[in-house]
Amino acid sequence: MFGAVKSRPLTRFGIYKIVRRHAAPWDTDGPQPRHVSPHLFRHTAAVHLLESGVEVNVIRGWIGHVSLDTTNRYAELTLRAKAEALRACEISPSNSEASRARAVWKDDKALIEWLDAL
Repeated sequence: MFGAVKSRPLTRFGIYKIVRRHAAPWDTDGPQPRHVSPHLFRHTAAVHLLESGVEVNVIRGWIGHVSLDTTNRYAELTLRAKAEALRACEISPSNSEASRARAVWKDDKALIEWLDAL
């Protein structure tokens, strides 16, 4: 499947070549090009673990980051996605009746304080 078997251990470079060879059809061009790589799998796994409630320090150790600051980038991405989702739920001012209505969650002071703290 991967060519002739050699009696040497598979290196990270070898894994990279295998992933690139098989994932090349999924690469995209354009304003935000996407190139499938082993790091993409690593990043995706870390974000899924974070979104599932796994503690960020556990994720740091699992993916081998030395600094917690590096792993916290995943948390920032997740929080940004949550903020964008909240913005998408806001009532559009283009509808005159909707513009007079106020979203119920905006009156929840505890929720607003928590969101501001993010």
